[in-house]
Amino acid sequence: MATIASKLAETAQKPARRRALPPALLSYLQASPLVLILGFFFLLPILMIAVVSFWDYDFAGLYPDFLTMNYEETLGSWITWKTYLNTLKYTVVVWALTLAIGFWVAYFLAFHVRTTTMQMLLFLVCTVPFLTSNIIRMISWIPVLGRNGLINTALVDMGIIPAPIEWLLYSDFAVVLALVHLNTLFMVTPIFNTLMRIDRSLIEAARDCGATGGQILWNVILPLAKPGIAIGSIFVVTLTMADFSTVQVMSGGQSASVALMMKNQMSLLQYPAAAANAVVLLVVVLLMVAAILRVVDIRKEL
Repeated sequence: MATIASKLAETAQKPARRRALPPALLSYLQASPLVLILGFFFLLPILMIAVVSFWDYDFAGLYPDFLTMNYEETLGSWITWKTYLNTLKYTVVVWALTLAIGFWVAYFLAFHVRTTTMQMLLFLVCTVPFLTSNIIRMISWIPVLGRNGLINTALVDMGIIPAPIEWLLYSDFAVVLALVHLNTLFMVTPIFNTLMRIDRSLIEAARDCGATGGQILWNVILPLAKPGIAIGSIFVVTLTMADFSTVQVMSGGQSASVALMMKNQMSLLQYPAAAANAVVLLVVVLLMVAAILRVVDIRKEL
């Protein structure tokens, strides 16, 4: 009896063993909150848009169905193709300009500003315009570029031009200028972050080997800056392809984009047609992003 009692006492004193969850199940549990959030706020809306794109509609309402009419009208219209080409034109021009401006701004901040405090201060100065909305920053160009705006008034008063320049506002030039102004920081930030991570000893080693400044830039800095360029390019491409307000306001209604076409369709209650355009635009943007990632594998470079 004493032996049995002592064994029971020892058993009671031992802590209970907790059953550990399998590592695979634990990983799924840890990822489940993010999966639920992305699924509800990202995947579900895209799925709804894809479903609605097959519905029928008229002036009275929407009718659940499975029709390819919306895609046939979208892809079979020359107006749609012309609008996509116009949107791609804006995207390519804006991407090239933001890359040129953003790289040199980031390069100056990373390699020519000596102190970290001054780097952060100048970088914050670049972000000051983003404290206001895109609409306000876009509309602010109208009194600058208008027929009686600051630029035309100054040029006429100085006698440089005899009459105001008409194409400064409500033109493709104004659209590109506003888009570059709105999106340049999205190119500066990732490139600056990538340049700050470059080991300065690599540059010193290249200089000790007799490389010129141009050779160092082309063979050392640019290859190491590819991840930042790729990330900035993705931001600029997606934002430009999806922009409609800038094109509408700065072109004076004389130009069009895919997003503006969808906005007009929704204003006419043509939601299935707009959904079909949204699906096509999503596919085009994903193909462009895939092409960028095909050139630069961000996961290997970072």
